Amino acid sequence: MLTSVVKDGKSLGEMIRSRQQSLEAREAARLQEITFGTIRWSLRLDAVVSQLLKKPMRNKDTDVKVLLWQALYEIIYMRTPDYAVVSSYAALTNKMRKGWAKSLVNASLREFLRSREQLLANADASPPSRHSVPEWLYSSVSRDWPDQAEACLLSFNKKAPLVLRVNTQQLSRDDYLAELTAADIDAAVAQLGNDSIAVSSGVRVEALPGFEQGQFAVQDSAAQLAAELLKPAASERVLDACAAPGGKTAHLAGLQPGIHLTAIDNDAHRLTRVEENLQRLGHDGVTLHCADAADLSSWWDDVPFNAILLDAPCSALGVLRRHPDIRHLRRDTDINVLAATQLRLLKTLWPTLARGGRLVYVTCSILKQENQQVVAEFLRGQADAAEVDIDATWGLKCQHGRQILPGQHNSDGFYYAILARQ
Repeated sequence: MLTSVVKDGKSLGEMIRSRQQSLEAREAARLQEITFGTIRWSLRLDAVVSQLLKKPMRNKDTDVKVLLWQALYEIIYMRTPDYAVVSSYAALTNKMRKGWAKSLVNASLREFLRSREQLLANADASPPSRHSVPEWLYSSVSRDWPDQAEACLLSFNKKAPLVLRVNTQQLSRDDYLAELTAADIDAAVAQLGNDSIAVSSGVRVEALPGFEQGQFAVQDSAAQLAAELLKPAASERVLDACAAPGGKTAHLAGLQPGIHLTAIDNDAHRLTRVEENLQRLGHDGVTLHCADAADLSSWWDDVPFNAILLDAPCSALGVLRRHPDIRHLRRDTDINVLAATQLRLLKTLWPTLARGGRLVYVTCSILKQENQQVVAEFLRGQADAAEVDIDATWGLKCQHGRQILPGQHNSDGFYYAILARQ
């Protein structure tokens, strides 16, 4: 799986779900720890591996390099005995049909154990390697958020908390918190979101009380602000553009059951997950369209919406701690393309918004190029658009909108701006 992330650009989260289904709970948790942990620290680990190898690994042997990352992760960050790591990973080369690498793995790991402190010090001399991020990302965060950069970079490598949003159509947050307490599950009210609860790590979501009954959804507390900022009123026509995987869609449906909600996504598989989430939570009456939101002729009936939630496609750097493989899946060249897409979606969807209506623009990015700069460019070219000030104490006030950086309020990184059509 790790090799597929690095070499083929596949999503670790998508791959691991199917693998974990066949494992009992303890092994599923161990699989997650090793894979997510290795990817999280992969660039720091790679800086160590590059010192251990006499020459760079060939592209076709990326799996051997990944094997060394994983072995080093177990030695540095887990409690696996050193001798067990060396012997098991050296033996693993035979199962990989790369027996030639056995001596290489054995020698490299033994050298690390002999010179551990110096090798790690050499790796950490480079700030990007120390924080295990690509150089372009280190530079971008340092440029955009010089005063908060260190805290932000440190948060990238912390494990994200499990945060729930209580389905208040069934019970109150306090009532569900009492259910968790009665089940001897450590939980507390999260810092953001009116209906959010943070649960201690190590608890399987499916094993929590009321999962099958739809008493809660898994949703970061910062993400829960989207529906709360849109504030749908009864009988309003509401659009959730780019809806998958459906957390915000379900929140809108549960926050105000009387709305006429349309949700769009261009990925049929992910749209199925939206439908499944809505069914489990008991939210019916949502109109789903598998379509490109920018292709109005394929889905819009020419009736304006009172409110639009545009959760725009973005670099997702704000959720890096939750999806550590993003450090391999994203490139600096992606940002210009994404910013252009975001602006195009804003301009295309704007005519579908009724006069007097409002649009909440949201990304889970922390880069100004995808956030306040997109909003600024849109406002410059749209005479009937005006920004609505977000009266809040969370996050950081920007030239346009507000930014939550990863780790602030113990939440993921999100950007919000509210635009009104005059």
